[in-house]
Amino acid sequence: MKKVLFTLALAATLLASCGKDNENDNIAQKMIGKWMTSEINGRTATTNEKVVYTFESDTQGYLSASGVDFTEDHPKWTNYMPSAITVDGNTIIMNGSFNKTTSFTAILDVKSINETEMLTDSRYTVYHNGEILYENDGTVKWTKVPKNYRDDILGLWEGHITSADSSRFDDGELHRWEYRNDGTYIYYRLNDNGQWVYDVNEMALYFVDGTLLCTRWKNTGDNEVEHREWWEIASIENSVMNWTALRQRDDGSTYTTTFSMTKVQ
Repeated sequence: MKKVLFTLALAATLLASCGKDNENDNIAQKMIGKWMTSEINGRTATTNEKVVYTFESDTQGYLSASGVDFTEDHPKWTNYMPSAITVDGNTIIMNGSFNKTTSFTAILDVKSINETEMLTDSRYTVYHNGEILYENDGTVKWTKVPKNYRDDILGLWEGHITSADSSRFDDGELHRWEYRNDGTYIYYRLNDNGQWVYDVNEMALYFVDGTLLCTRWKNTGDNEVEHREWWEIASIENSVMNWTALRQRDDGSTYTTTFSMTKVQ
């Protein structure tokens, strides 16, 4: 009887072990798609921390990211950067180049993965002339991106903030944005005569990857100071586009802000 119980216990242990292994089996197939940061080291990621990894196959992928701590030598503005992918067991490795002297490597050790979520121990390193320029690591949860709004955003939109807490760049009034397919946009304001004018920005760039919208601009006469802002597109339907963003205050607390826009025909 003891032998039978031991055999059953051993079988149960093996089945549990196999079940755990099967969760990560075929990572090369399960990883295919678009993934966006949702948690970093157990806390919810703010919108400006989010990046998007796209795995077209187990050999080819893309990286999109817009950093907060950008500098002239490393702007951290990456829109669909082609990346070589290598899968080794439970590890996904991405390699890409920003330019001739600056490259990056992202290593994702997959702890679990299913159809909607992936948990990884991640390490992201930027090299300049072969030396480490920037390095970051941690445990990251990724969420599968269900929709890519890259083409849906094109055109002219009119809108305003719809939440009590807003962006420091927003005044709560109606404004217009015209998103063009070359990665630039035109920002319109109403002048004193009630006319829409676009003499505000000397540089205005954006990209959409999945649901992540990243913008950067310089105001005319603002000593060429660059500004950035990040949003997530919650929906685009029936000529209405809704944005949301999780932001962090100076004291470390977070808040959610929302924005609604209507397509201008």
